[in-house]
Amino acid sequence: MSNAKNTVLQAAAELFGHKDPSAVDRWVAATYKQHSALAADGPEALRGLVAGLGEDFRYEGARVIADGDLVALHGIYHGFGPDPLVGFDIFRVDADGRLAEHWDALTPLVKDTVSGRSQTDGPSAVTETAKTDANRALVAGFAEKVLVGADYSALTDYISTETYHQHNTEAADGLDGFGAAAAQWAEQGKNLVYKKVHKVIAEGEFVLTQSEGEFGVPVAYYDLFRVADGRIVEHWDVIAPNPDELPHTNGLF
Repeated sequence: MSNAKNTVLQAAAELFGHKDPSAVDRWVAATYKQHSALAADGPEALRGLVAGLGEDFRYEGARVIADGDLVALHGIYHGFGPDPLVGFDIFRVDADGRLAEHWDALTPLVKDTVSGRSQTDGPSAVTETAKTDANRALVAGFAEKVLVGADYSALTDYISTETYHQHNTEAADGLDGFGAAAAQWAEQGKNLVYKKVHKVIAEGEFVLTQSEGEFGVPVAYYDLFRVADGRIVEHWDVIAPNPDELPHTNGLF
């Protein structure tokens, strides 16, 4: 396990598992830079957030991927609000092994999805580390050409025509399922517009992209892909509307 991954898992366990505000002193850099819509900048704001977590708060982790100094978590927050929230968190770990920067996106947990798959189920273990670079390149190419470039004729160059397990709550499995959902969204005035890909984080068969765009309103797109045999075969996501105001000046990205 990478040092960065180890750091983030340990820090998250103490902060959000034990709900221990003093973990901030052990794990968080003095210059901690926050991009979340839920917290102000700096370690003291994080300390206040952790101190305010209720008895019923718990985090249910689904996946962890580490790429250099960036570590992404995928899971479910229970007790953050009245309903569970599915979230992606990205942490940057500095050279001293401390959490230095954080981005996230949250969306309500949906019980009944079109595909019948949940927002977090499916494979979670990283097994194909030798293919990390190839898979990162594949998904980066897909993001630029298909998502940003909107060249849907190239879909089958990147996504398997045989297997595409879909965890987006409104789309069925397969390329046909995605196409039908996209058409339905367009009718609702919600075209999938990707303006810029900010991050591509890859480990083994998993690749996460963090993008900025519009889905009826300005949004952050977090898309997690699983790659097998050189094609995308599975997709999880969070699409989070950008708030009008943030509690800091760092932006969402």
